[in-house]
Amino acid sequence: MIYTVNDLASTTMEHKFGDMFNLPGLTNFLGCVQVDMDLTGIRSVNFPPFGCSDVITGGLFLDNRYFPTLKIPVKFTWYPDRIVREADYNGFNIKTITSLVVKKRATVVKIEIENKSAAVRELKLKMVFRGTVTKTIDKWYNFLPPYESDNKVEIDQNRKSLMYKAQHSQAFLMQGLFPHCDDINEYGVETSLKLVAGEKKELFYINAIDDTVGDVRNLYDSIAMNGNKTIQESRDDWNEEIKAIFTPGNSRYSGHLPTLETDDEEILRLYYMSIISVIYFKRDNPYSVYGRAYDTLVPKYWQSITFIWDYSLSSLIHSMLDPKVTKKYLELWMHKDIHQHYGTEFLTGKAVGPWYSANDYSLLMIANNYLNWNDDLEWLNKQITGSNKNDQNLKVIDYFEKYAKAWKLFETKDGLADYGGINNLLECVSSYIHQVASLNAGNVFAMRLVANLFDILGEKSRSSELKREAEIMLKNLGKLYVDGKGFWNARMEDGKLIEVRHCYDFLTVTNTIQNDLSEKQKQEMADFVINELKSDTWIRGLSPEDNDAIYSVRPDHQWNGGYPAWPCFSIKGLYNIGKPDEAFEWLKGVAKSVNQGPFGQAHFVESAIDPENGGAKKCPSEPPYMTDWAVSGGGGFFNVILESIFGIRISLKDGISANPQFSSFDPKAKLYNIQYQGKLYMADKNGIHEQE
Repeated sequence: MIYTVNDLASTTMEHKFGDMFNLPGLTNFLGCVQVDMDLTGIRSVNFPPFGCSDVITGGLFLDNRYFPTLKIPVKFTWYPDRIVREADYNGFNIKTITSLVVKKRATVVKIEIENKSAAVRELKLKMVFRGTVTKTIDKWYNFLPPYESDNKVEIDQNRKSLMYKAQHSQAFLMQGLFPHCDDINEYGVETSLKLVAGEKKELFYINAIDDTVGDVRNLYDSIAMNGNKTIQESRDDWNEEIKAIFTPGNSRYSGHLPTLETDDEEILRLYYMSIISVIYFKRDNPYSVYGRAYDTLVPKYWQSITFIWDYSLSSLIHSMLDPKVTKKYLELWMHKDIHQHYGTEFLTGKAVGPWYSANDYSLLMIANNYLNWNDDLEWLNKQITGSNKNDQNLKVIDYFEKYAKAWKLFETKDGLADYGGINNLLECVSSYIHQVASLNAGNVFAMRLVANLFDILGEKSRSSELKREAEIMLKNLGKLYVDGKGFWNARMEDGKLIEVRHCYDFLTVTNTIQNDLSEKQKQEMADFVINELKSDTWIRGLSPEDNDAIYSVRPDHQWNGGYPAWPCFSIKGLYNIGKPDEAFEWLKGVAKSVNQGPFGQAHFVESAIDPENGGAKKCPSEPPYMTDWAVSGGGGFFNVILESIFGIRISLKDGISANPQFSSFDPKAKLYNIQYQGKLYMADKNGIHEQE
């Protein structure tokens, strides 16, 4: 049975103003919205190129008091298609459902008010609106989306709504309450309700955006007259979306993903949420210059931008589910100078941001997954015009060789690459700089990968050179290992070695050169990650025993939490070095943390912040944490289930096999409709075979 949106509901999370809580968001694949710490308020209403930034609107006042000032907790429940908020006030139960309209730049909030008392009760309800809409193609490079602060406001007396007109662009925003309110002014709307005991009433708050007055009015009217239908259409569309993900030959993606059957509900939910943590970033936006895109963060920061590093960490899902888009992205990035930026922006197609040192390794991770699963050998000989005069006649395979050898641009006398300063790497770990074990291990992986491609193409001399250099680098890399401790040094520019107890070294080394580690190193590294980084439901990016723990409290890479790709690839690393029992126990604990919706940009470990209903708590977006509600890097848990538990191994020319490591996982579990190079396979605890 395929899950529906109701199966993917979060736990009910109860919070009030002042709590450390990352407010949930929604997408309809055009843009995003985020709810506020309120029953009706919304923020981060952005559908690039239409932006409203992170401005709050639709704030609720009850009997003249702004709801957050009442200190009444709100119960939040997230679903892929909607967010339900609920609270009790003065004998009333107020429940709201927030949903994005299918394929439209519009949000609808259904407000259900029930008199729970035994007497007639009156309620004065007011909603305050703000309008900051803009339409711009070239101002999406900042971490917050653009907006205009001086929208002209006009009252539409017929609809009892407010029309906001951008003064510096062609954009309109219409907001109102339906059925019509009693009073309206330039700040919002008011209505008085009188309910007998047990009576219910429903209202709809509508927020619609378009680039002409006529279009935005038509959109508003359509939602107003069909509020419940509009919400149901969103639910139906999301159920079809989820169904399509697992359907061979579906009309929504260029591929599909395997279906998991298991009685282990925690692992099954983790499997689904890992996938949702990727597709929530799909953007079928008509303003994208290269068609379908996949964003990296939702719903607040860096809208319309794809980070290469983050994309790579979920590239197994991308390569199986949407291989045409994966191939398109690889070619797009071949056109860019990847040593000058961290990603691209879909409204302009331009490269953005500073250099991330992981780019070369990341691109080859993506390429490896794409090539192996899709058998696109001919593509390696396609010519791609690059970003500079030296890249005019390069084939795809030449770019891959270029990425594999890019470390030489940063080569030191120690035979390793210097990957720069803090902003090129983890940004919040001051000792994790220059010659680090992770990306130099990635170089060994990259050279071996491209050497194998040259072998397939019959170019033995180019292959031999890369293999030789990989072995030399591997020997040089070994000098960074801290013998007996299980972690690695970083070498500074002056040659000084600094111990760095970070998960990124562990997870990268154990997923690239694991077969080159000695049994002693494997045991030491396993002991390190289990004793210093593992928590019951998450991971510490940096060991609390590391001297750099005092440097920052940014939780995606520091002692107090971790980015979601770090636990999944660390668990996968444990499988890779022969620790399946320890890995599966950890996986079961981390599975509790999908109880808040898609994985956040970071989650806190329990020793730092108490869990959210048993799961590692999502970190908030406010300073000093600055992490978004969801990030695309959570797709790596799919890898753990496919490649570690079911043990599936693939190659470009040597077929598909499996070496399952079920440990205490459900022995009856099956994974079917695994599409590999045009054929379907089924896997279980005994291995893998072609489906009939």
